[in-house]
Amino acid sequence: MTTALWCLLVAVLIPYVLSFSGAAFRQRELGSVDNRNPRQQALQLTGAGARCYAAQQNAWEALAVFTAAVATAHLAGVDAADSAIAAQLFIAARVAHAGAYILDKDKLRSLAFIVGLGCCIALFVLAGRAG
Repeated sequence: MTTALWCLLVAVLIPYVLSFSGAAFRQRELGSVDNRNPRQQALQLTGAGARCYAAQQNAWEALAVFTAAVATAHLAGVDAADSAIAAQLFIAARVAHAGAYILDKDKLRSLAFIVGLGCCIALFVLAGRAG
């Protein structure tokens, strides 16, 4: 398995890590975790807990684009070393994005988002050149 595909696995896990973190915020802020209506309960969160939930939702959205980019690069036969650089940078950007989101660092969050998106675009460009 290539590094980019391993990074895809990590990207899949990021929203789940944020989900578990969100449960901790719900427990702390709301006194319990409502497993029957977790999304409805998450909407009651404020501050860092609400931002954690928003970061989780954004991680799911970013995962779709990254999955398409990695699959396209892989199927186009992009050199594994080239796709690895973009994929690893994407993971670093997405981890920074989640941390910045929770810590309310809006400019850093936006920068991390742009870097992550740029990595996906780079994978598509590499695929275009390889194909």
